[in-house]
Amino acid sequence: MSPNFDFLVTGCAGFIGSNFVDRLVNDGFKVCGIDNLSTGKLEFLKTAMTNKNFYFIQADLFDLENLKKIFPKVDIVVHLAANADVRFGTSHPKKDLEQNTLVTFNILEAMRSSGVKKIIFSSTGSVYGESPVIPTPENGPFPIQTSLYGASKVACEGLISSYCEGFGFQSWIFRFVSILGERYTHGHIFDFYRQLMLHPKQLSILGNGKQRKSYLYVQDCLDGILNALDKTNEKVNIFNLGFDGYVEVNDSIGFILKELNLQPKLNYSGGDKGWIGDNPFIFLDTKKIQALGWKPKIDIKEGIIKTLNYLKKNEWVFEERL
Repeated sequence: MSPNFDFLVTGCAGFIGSNFVDRLVNDGFKVCGIDNLSTGKLEFLKTAMTNKNFYFIQADLFDLENLKKIFPKVDIVVHLAANADVRFGTSHPKKDLEQNTLVTFNILEAMRSSGVKKIIFSSTGSVYGESPVIPTPENGPFPIQTSLYGASKVACEGLISSYCEGFGFQSWIFRFVSILGERYTHGHIFDFYRQLMLHPKQLSILGNGKQRKSYLYVQDCLDGILNALDKTNEKVNIFNLGFDGYVEVNDSIGFILKELNLQPKLNYSGGDKGWIGDNPFIFLDTKKIQALGWKPKIDIKEGIIKTLNYLKKNEWVFEERL
């Protein structure tokens, strides 16, 4: 039986998910999206909803039996649904386990029940913890985990690779740095701009501002995923996705303040980490995926400014969190 859809996108109303949906339907693919709208926004799917190649299902991925019933016949699952709230992991320890690991198990079981064999998974550079190897390659040492988010994603990777071995699945696992761009609704630019909207004369910064981070523009991220999908065919395909460089948090603050023409007082909480599990230096080695012909088109500074400009034009995304 031929699939009803080319792709199924979980978390389709989220930041990366909605951008992925738009890309796929614009390229002529038939796409089914699933989201429970707990954090995703229907507004992000407004354009896709007008396209005959897109079908939306509002459903909870926690309910495995219902998921099996509604799971469509598809060629490839793009599993993006997750708890991305890394910072507050210790405030609700079950959240990463439930929304990341257990939901991934449910997706794999629904795939098995429906005869779907291919999955693209959004993992994270956080799986490397505080790596002693910088830039960190895919085969770098896996150190002690420092965040519940990272630990949950390691567990997801383990489940996926085990299903590939045990049930003949095929997977593409992408370890992201932080992604920037249009429809961005959490992270440091979101938090800083929200603060400056309310109090333009002061800005609170977690840590000492010297944390070194790499970022990647969302469209470059999607290019990388689709490039790897097209050019690799192993049972388990694992790639880092990030920009070939990094900035300090202080650099990012400088870009934001210059763009907003503000000079607030900067208040640092101190220490080399912003929160428990924060990695003070994230920089991934991306030679493996670059060898396939992929390279980011947007640098970190431009990605930060594009993200900020989106937030300035779409302040409605702050309404639920002000």
